[in-house]
Amino acid sequence: MELEATFRVSGINCQAAPYYNPICNYGTLNLRFPYHHRLPHLSNASFYTLSNRYCKASAKESSTEAVEKGRKMSGDDSHDLELVSLTALCPLDGRYWAKVKELAAYVGEYGLIRFRVLVEVKWLSKLSQIPEIPEVPRFSKDAETYLQGLIDGFSLDDAMEVKKIEKVTNHDVKAVEYFLKQRCQSHPEIGKVLEFFHFACTSEDINNLAHALMLKEALFMVILPAMDEVISAISDIAIENAHVPMLSRTHGQPASPTTLGKEMAIFAFRLSQEKQDISKIKILGKFAGAVGNYNAHLVAYPDINWPQVAEEFVASLGIDFNPYVPQIEPHDYMAKLFHSIIQFNNILVDFDRDIWGYFSLGYFKQITKAGEIGSSTMPHKVNPIDFENSEGNLGVANGDLSHLSMKLPISRWQRDLTDSTVLRNMGVGLGHSLLAYKNTLTGIGKLQFNEASLSEDLNRTWEVLAEPIQTVMRRYGVPEPYEKLKELTRGKAVTQESMREFIKNLDIPGDAMMTLLNLTPQTYVGAAAELAKNIKTAINLVNGARVL
Repeated sequence: MELEATFRVSGINCQAAPYYNPICNYGTLNLRFPYHHRLPHLSNASFYTLSNRYCKASAKESSTEAVEKGRKMSGDDSHDLELVSLTALCPLDGRYWAKVKELAAYVGEYGLIRFRVLVEVKWLSKLSQIPEIPEVPRFSKDAETYLQGLIDGFSLDDAMEVKKIEKVTNHDVKAVEYFLKQRCQSHPEIGKVLEFFHFACTSEDINNLAHALMLKEALFMVILPAMDEVISAISDIAIENAHVPMLSRTHGQPASPTTLGKEMAIFAFRLSQEKQDISKIKILGKFAGAVGNYNAHLVAYPDINWPQVAEEFVASLGIDFNPYVPQIEPHDYMAKLFHSIIQFNNILVDFDRDIWGYFSLGYFKQITKAGEIGSSTMPHKVNPIDFENSEGNLGVANGDLSHLSMKLPISRWQRDLTDSTVLRNMGVGLGHSLLAYKNTLTGIGKLQFNEASLSEDLNRTWEVLAEPIQTVMRRYGVPEPYEKLKELTRGKAVTQESMREFIKNLDIPGDAMMTLLNLTPQTYVGAAAELAKNIKTAINLVNGARVL
């Protein structure tokens, strides 16, 4: 479901639209953001927005004025370019925005600020529930509702207000604290306990939980469902083509036949295993103060079991608790998570390249679309661009995720700041991954298999029956079966007639001979069809689902 709405950014009214699109060719952003009722920060009448998307051109600007402005901005004043689709440094925020925008509310800076607000508010609420802290009396239902409203109603304007405060503080987490104090100072209960916002917290207590929530939401709301779509689409190909015989190739050479469906089933199964591993990784959080020892907590309230309070608080956010930490949560779970996504992506690269190869062999064709051009100079071409795009983006994603997974677990002594800027790039690796998944799905949606080409390849390779013939010869004691078939097939043209003539001269029982005489490259596929047909049952078992 999507909501269209008009929102005001920097004083300009902007009408929501399906994608990042300048109304007047230049300067004004129009966005439609997906609405999802399951997200805790959205009310039924709200919609997502992104931080730092500024609309600085009037929606009434004429097309001529816009063109002139564009010409000027492409010349000497290029350093003053406005942020629009064509000027975004990252293609995820420009060319590919429509395909990845659903991630923005989670892993963009807007999402980081929103989750910081959530953690700060929830911590104040938790303090009010601890009897040993009489300075923060238990909040009334009205006060709790007010605090929850700060989370549920958090908007782009709120995030921009935090950014204004940050310009003064030069500290992003402190800006959130001051923002909340401003919003709560007029409330009769909360206004009396404003200094308990951020109580005994280091910035990393807030940040690590915000990052954990960002990852969890992005994974379970966007990335894992997209992975499931890819797995399901490949599974459908497997089942629909379970019985379609296809020549295998090992080392690039003709090998024992398989079925198209079974080869697709392999990828579906591999991807489902990796996706299941990703979904089981525990997302961890800490809340133990400046160096992980609850130092300030125990000086202020020595009789409180702060490790227990911290564990309860972290668990209340849906995050697993890490009890042994320095200033930061050490990010080991992130490294494991990103490595697992890299492996999922690697398997998908393997799939994309195999499909590309099958196009080259003529096994697949694409459903064409009127008006689309495959090559600028060769009109006959329809290139497998979706799979190529997917492969390229998977490479970019893996490069970013690899750096994250290798760098984040390493921090000098109790902490250094190198993880802070690196963590801001989580959306890059996830965004390129999502883009790749969607391109693979687009490519799959265009696929048409060319059964005639598959059959023609099989009819040219009767030598693949050397394997079953020599295996039957072994069973019945025919001497040197391998060597006899090697002499028949190695470096020679093998036809149906020459193979049948060889079989007829074998000293084997009649029923075995008839079996071999009836065998063709198209029928010599073993259990491939059954394996392909059962792929969804196998995937359900991987996912722990009960199979009836």
